Amino acid sequence: MGVTEAAPIPHQRGEQLRDSAVRYAEERHWDVFPGTWLEAADGAEHCSCGDAACPAPGAHPARPDWANQATGSATAVRRLWAKQPRSSILLPTGRTFDALEVSESAGFLALARLERMDLPLGPVTCTPDRRMVFFVLPGASLKAPDLIRNLGWMPSAIDLVTRGEGHWVAAPPTRIGGRGAVQWAQRPTPANRWLPDAEELISPLAYACGREAAERRTRSS
Repeated sequence: MGVTEAAPIPHQRGEQLRDSAVRYAEERHWDVFPGTWLEAADGAEHCSCGDAACPAPGAHPARPDWANQATGSATAVRRLWAKQPRSSILLPTGRTFDALEVSESAGFLALARLERMDLPLGPVTCTPDRRMVFFVLPGASLKAPDLIRNLGWMPSAIDLVTRGEGHWVAAPPTRIGGRGAVQWAQRPTPANRWLPDAEELISPLAYACGREAAERRTRSS
């Protein structure tokens, strides 16, 4: 996370994005769709959407019908990225996986606990805005609130975001503005092809988020 790499030249970056998108479709059977991209102007990079205040420059859907555009066909993926090679790689949630998103600090704490407990783990991303995204089986967004309450926390009191049907996540090596690229904290491998259920991860994730919330309250008091 702390290593700074030289930015690839534009055509190399386009190839990386296309090849990664194809690999996600072929190897993981994930649906993918192209999002916005970054354009250089006035010594800075701006989102192709044209909004100067874009909250996720170069990393959000480019079309309102993005859900219909998402495809698991490698041939279709190649065709989509041929139109705009610099497009970000976005993965719709609620299909082959849902996502549990927490702060980076809570995520690393949960990862350490998951490893100690030898619990199953799927792919996990780190975003440049210091968030971590855990891939789990579909249905997590519906079950998570009750699971969190059963553990003694109010969902609104902890920083644990669920993403299911109608949402999406950005996949590596998508870059978000000038902040950096989305990276894998836990790469997709044959060993984690079968994703964990939300029930298997929610306890260590909620614990880490609850501990972080308690520390914030202590600092502010």
